[in-house]
Amino acid sequence: MHRTLADDLARLPHLLRSTRDIAAREVTEVTERPVVRLDSAPGREPLPVEGVGGAEALARFAERWAPGLSGSAGPRYLGFVTGGATPASVAGDWLTSVYDQNASGAAGSWAAALERETVAWLRELFGLGEAHSGAFVTGATVSNTVGLAVAREWLGERLGVDVSRDGVAALGPVDVLSGSPHSSIGKALSVLGLGRDRLRSVPVLAGNREAVDVAALDSALTALDGRPAIVVANAGTVNTVDFDELRAIAALRERHDFWLHVDAAFGGFAALSPAYAELVDGLDAADSVCVDLHKWLNVPYDAAVQFTRRRDLQTRVFHNASPYLGRPGGEPDFLHLTPENSRRLRALPAWFSLLAYGSSGHREIVERNVRLARRLGDGIAAVPGLRLLAPVRLNVVCFALDAHPTPERTAALAESVAVSGEAFLTPTVYAGTPALRAAFSNWRTSEADTDRVLSAVAAAVEQ
Repeated sequence: MHRTLADDLARLPHLLRSTRDIAAREVTEVTERPVVRLDSAPGREPLPVEGVGGAEALARFAERWAPGLSGSAGPRYLGFVTGGATPASVAGDWLTSVYDQNASGAAGSWAAALERETVAWLRELFGLGEAHSGAFVTGATVSNTVGLAVAREWLGERLGVDVSRDGVAALGPVDVLSGSPHSSIGKALSVLGLGRDRLRSVPVLAGNREAVDVAALDSALTALDGRPAIVVANAGTVNTVDFDELRAIAALRERHDFWLHVDAAFGGFAALSPAYAELVDGLDAADSVCVDLHKWLNVPYDAAVQFTRRRDLQTRVFHNASPYLGRPGGEPDFLHLTPENSRRLRALPAWFSLLAYGSSGHREIVERNVRLARRLGDGIAAVPGLRLLAPVRLNVVCFALDAHPTPERTAALAESVAVSGEAFLTPTVYAGTPALRAAFSNWRTSEADTDRVLSAVAAAVEQ
């Protein structure tokens, strides 16, 4: 064994304690450190020939790189839709690395059984029935891609071709209909060979809405003259967290032939609260569902889950035909269900957090985040020079400059907030208006944090 590697093995407990100390300090101080760093990163250094050992590598990281990492795990990072990492999920994530399981299958380890138990817990959390099977993937983009890959295979089944063998060209033109699809849907269609331009926009409801007009969707499906299609419904849009009427869309299958995929990346968590569960009524009728766990479940990156009713088609798409990997039988190994063969046990942090805090603990996070989003929304509406672009429906506040909201002025406002070190917001365009959005999904965010964000935004407007 290499001398430095042998030394690290001998001193491993000390190295882990030192790492623990840095981690504990970062977790404690994240509430006060700048939320983002906008200055330049240090220059690139050459690869060392002789390594410095784990302890020295840790010291150099703490000095050279740690100060420039964002406070994205903290309570005032409201950009994108970014959760933090609950204490229990951090413990689970550390142990994921310690045990270093390849969670591709059941051979020689209980890792796959743990993932199946976690998927079952999540299925119950989101109100899905046992007809939905699931697997962990890296994030919403891959979850959407897996769901649409199964939908692609379903189209082949309806048209009498085997896409996984004959190729996507055997399908001919494919129709994918949606009201306000997330950008990852177009990316998935590109990856799957269906084509970004096959995504057809369906009119949304009038009155400052992003939810699809179900009557317009009915008409669009009628115009297909019986040709099977894919419908992508939204359970929580990015800009205003609007929800399609899932039950009404599913009812259209009585007259039309389509696969219903629901992108519930973070909006699916509305199911946790009796106050908001009606927003996802009908989720159980979906043929495939995307949920992103490193958002509102607050587990570390990267973690998402995908569900489908057609595991048989999923296995047809993703099975790996090699004798040493086994055959995808009645309970197929996970390597036959997702794009990955080698799979990290990313279910373990979610298992830890779900067991530690239960459905009630995660419901409290959801309900508190919604309450705080509305608090910020009320505050934004009272700031001279700002206006809300939509009501705060759940956990996202979408707002703009009241006068001349150009992309340049909006970007300058976002930068001023970021430079303050108090908060981080991301830009968007809503109904043609350049805007900012504040997304609440962190388990630590409090009223005091929300008020600090509002103060930072108000001060930036006055500059």
